[in-house]
Amino acid sequence: MKRVSRCKSSHAGFTLVELVVTLVMIGILAAFAAPRFFGTHGFEERGFYDETLSALRYAQKAAIAQRRLVCVEFPDAKTVRLRIASANPAAACNTDLTGPDGKTPYTIDATADTKYRNADVKFSPVPATIYFDPLGKPGAGATINVANFASPIKVEAETGYVH
Repeated sequence: MKRVSRCKSSHAGFTLVELVVTLVMIGILAAFAAPRFFGTHGFEERGFYDETLSALRYAQKAAIAQRRLVCVEFPDAKTVRLRIASANPAAACNTDLTGPDGKTPYTIDATADTKYRNADVKFSPVPATIYFDPLGKPGAGATINVANFASPIKVEAETGYVH
């Protein structure tokens, strides 16, 4: 009787197809996912949106606390400036408002601030001046759109609630 030896060849490794598929998947991740993890573009836009929202809330609270008219001005598409009336009652804001950090005037300027240098942040269109009376009620409701950001900032006409 003749003996036939059965030899199992156990080669461990990857096939060429598996290696190519893996490299293609890594390439796709590197092209699309990695820039989102290492870039700051979306963070800058969100920061500008949040700072504008905070400035509007601060303006309303300052109007109530100081019992004066507070104006939120938009001199251009990338700047927010807060002003306050020097006396009550007053028809116009004639003094720069001091911010919570102690700086006067309280301004958010995307052209001068280095943290927004890489982002395309601006208001579209540039909103009109928003007035908060001594009770915190705005002159009119407003919707402020920040370019490249999905949700607008809204100021409710009756209550002055900013969201």
